[in-house]
Amino acid sequence: MIWIGTSGWQYTSWRERFYPANVPQARWLEFYVQHFDTQELNNSFYRLPNAEAFAKWRERTPDGFVMVVKMSRYLTHIKRLKEADEPVSRFMERVRFLGDKLGPVLIQLPPNLTNERLPELAHTLSLFPSDVRLAVEFRHDSWYDDATYDLLRRHNAAFCLADSPRRVTPVVRTADWGYLRLHEGKATPRPCYGERALEKWAETLAAEYGPDPDVFVFFNNDPEGCAVRDAILFAKACDRLGLPRTRVPVLKDVRVG
Repeated sequence: MIWIGTSGWQYTSWRERFYPANVPQARWLEFYVQHFDTQELNNSFYRLPNAEAFAKWRERTPDGFVMVVKMSRYLTHIKRLKEADEPVSRFMERVRFLGDKLGPVLIQLPPNLTNERLPELAHTLSLFPSDVRLAVEFRHDSWYDDATYDLLRRHNAAFCLADSPRRVTPVVRTADWGYLRLHEGKATPRPCYGERALEKWAETLAAEYGPDPDVFVFFNNDPEGCAVRDAILFAKACDRLGLPRTRVPVLKDVRVG
């Protein structure tokens, strides 16, 4: 199953591009979950919400909805994976309030963190409960080696595929599930993706994973409403390849630019 969503939902530029003018911003999540089955929570990276916030998101989303949570930058960018026990424990204590809505946890490393921290990453991964899926997004080329891939495979952690004009990761599968982040396309208006670029990514997932494993695909190119439109176009590419996927909005209801 291809799980398709966006990285965040509270973007003011989406007003009247995706969110109708008569829907107040306080109800945007309720509107979003009428059209998507998954969401990548980005604000947890900048400031970890309290337990009450996660509990409220659980209540405001329907049965079967999956919320992916991005690990706090306190661990990855400030502590730089050192002394991970307390940050991971605090993170898990709070996100558990999502209940069965909790999906994978995304750990995004800073671009200046090299694979010299492989032992710290190994310790970090070992701290998470075995029932929590982990994906790691690397942004320094030194991580692209067998030692990294072997570590991820031992934890069934997904190597996060990522795409932007400045960085395209290798296509590597390290788990029985997958994760793809689409940050920025080259089409007009920027940062939208062109249809052929989206078709190529759908073809890559079909070749690497086939129709059965869960693969989470999130669009992080939020300006101009591109993320929502591109999610729809990507879903159509999945349909052409026979890849089962989750719900997306109707194209005619979304405007970009």
